[in-house]
Amino acid sequence: MLSVLRVHLPSDIPIVGCELTPYVLLRRPDKNLTTEDVPESAPIEGHFLRYRIQSDRKVAVCSVHPSEHATLQCLGCVKAKIPVAKSYHCSPKCFSDAWQHHRVLHDRAASAVNENGNEEEELFGRFNSTGSGSINTSLAPSASSASLANGSAPLYPAAVTQRSGGETWFEVGRSKTYTPTADDIGHVLKFECVVVDAETKLTVGHGSNILTSRVIPAPSPTPRHLISVSGVDMVGHLDSDGRISSAGTFTVLSYNILSDVFATSEIYSYCPSWALSWPYRKQNLLREIVGYRADIVCLQEIQSDHFEEFFAPELDKHGYQALYKRKTNEVYTGNIHTIDGCATFFRRDRFSHVKKYEVEFNKAAQSLTDAVVPSAQKKTALNRLVKDNVALIAVLEAKFSYQGADIPGKRQLLCVANTHINVHQELKDVKLWQVHTLLKGLEKIAASADIPMLVCGDFNSVPGSAPHALLAMGKVDPMHPDLAIDPLGILRPASKLTHQLPLVSAYSSFARMGVGIGLEQQRRRLDPSTNEPLFTHCTRDFIGTLDYIFYTADSLTVESLLELLDEDSLRKDTALPSPEWSSDHIALLAEFRCKPRTRR
Repeated sequence: MLSVLRVHLPSDIPIVGCELTPYVLLRRPDKNLTTEDVPESAPIEGHFLRYRIQSDRKVAVCSVHPSEHATLQCLGCVKAKIPVAKSYHCSPKCFSDAWQHHRVLHDRAASAVNENGNEEEELFGRFNSTGSGSINTSLAPSASSASLANGSAPLYPAAVTQRSGGETWFEVGRSKTYTPTADDIGHVLKFECVVVDAETKLTVGHGSNILTSRVIPAPSPTPRHLISVSGVDMVGHLDSDGRISSAGTFTVLSYNILSDVFATSEIYSYCPSWALSWPYRKQNLLREIVGYRADIVCLQEIQSDHFEEFFAPELDKHGYQALYKRKTNEVYTGNIHTIDGCATFFRRDRFSHVKKYEVEFNKAAQSLTDAVVPSAQKKTALNRLVKDNVALIAVLEAKFSYQGADIPGKRQLLCVANTHINVHQELKDVKLWQVHTLLKGLEKIAASADIPMLVCGDFNSVPGSAPHALLAMGKVDPMHPDLAIDPLGILRPASKLTHQLPLVSAYSSFARMGVGIGLEQQRRRLDPSTNEPLFTHCTRDFIGTLDYIFYTADSLTVESLLELLDEDSLRKDTALPSPEWSSDHIALLAEFRCKPRTRR
């Protein structure tokens, strides 16, 4: 017979707004073990699983009919500090019928405060001829931790109330997954899983229960504002949807969200385990990303299963179309669904998709070794170059007019590259080769179309490194120390390490433009030698800048930038991830405007 062996939660600390789904280990009738659900619609040998979630939160009862749950509360009783239990009623009729007796409580409370009775009217309001008084159909938080339902139907029917060991548990859900609400804050939840006979609908054997810690509210990070690079502090102009908006401009977000497979307590021991759990992190990341309301969103380290099952459908609800490129898996041999990649989202009301290019550096490595590496060294070369990294390039067409930049009849295109460069610090030659390969591909696109370009991502390269120099300066100094690491000879001669794209780092605009309190504060968060942020990645082991948004300066200008964080913004431990920020990187966001273009 079907039996439940164990029930446990990925985190025993429930957070408001973050769904909880228990892992349930079952023994099937054939003695095999499984974690697959057995719903009523697909029983196994006449048995299925039933779930119930209960809370220890107290539910108010009617002062007149103690067997009934309260659905309204007399505000006069609350204001007059009459014992709160006497303020609850199960229905408007109950309150009206009891009014003659109930008013005596008001009279006594009022006479104790003001003998002339004037304060009674101020406290309790005027009562109409029907005898009904001032009532509250949604209980004040100070009176009860649960908000009672309007009307005569109680929120939690008495039929689902249980007493056990002197404690009362109230049912709050009957599905396998439960998302705590603000009403659950401070209360313990109990998950119950039982085997049920499909014919009789009666439970079989003993159920398995698990208790959580008390529900806590979701931590909220300090809001980050847009800072105008013209020197005027701003929070951003919001349109009717709450999105940052300015005529002829658009916003771009770049964010490495930290893949779940890497978010372990072994790596991030300073972060509470519940804050590392994916059920918590995904909701926190979604709130943050949606809150920025960017027109284009470039995410890195997004697992393929999380893209398909969560981010794509959730961001679709907010008006985004999605493109995705998963890393290749020649090196990584684990679960193919947990391989991460790059995802680019864009608002359907602002842009349409024209073309998608996928860059697989593994394929480029194969072509390179076939062309320039001697046969005897090909295996060694491939072992060094094949690292599964990718880039996703999207050509979009604007549905709005670039102010002053449009030419009648000319399509308003935009090219957005999103990449995640190899992480290994000892492979400096591989990093530089990957960036150079991407830029050469973008040059080909630029040669075929007059098109503004954005290059976003986690480049795993600090300011001043060879990859950063190539991006920002268009070339690499032949004496750059990074070029000393070139065992395959793929970086020689150094004169070939160039490109013709007029790329500029968006955040360097803080150093170049305007004056103002906001700008001065942001400049203090820049490295004065490179004009890049002091950090975009912050852990106990490393703090520095790895993420960038580059743009073609001949076609785009920066209007504003999302303010940078300082170490004080990351609370006392000054390390990411944390309960407030769910990645070890910070998000970058820039608002751009297209420059006027002339006919060619």
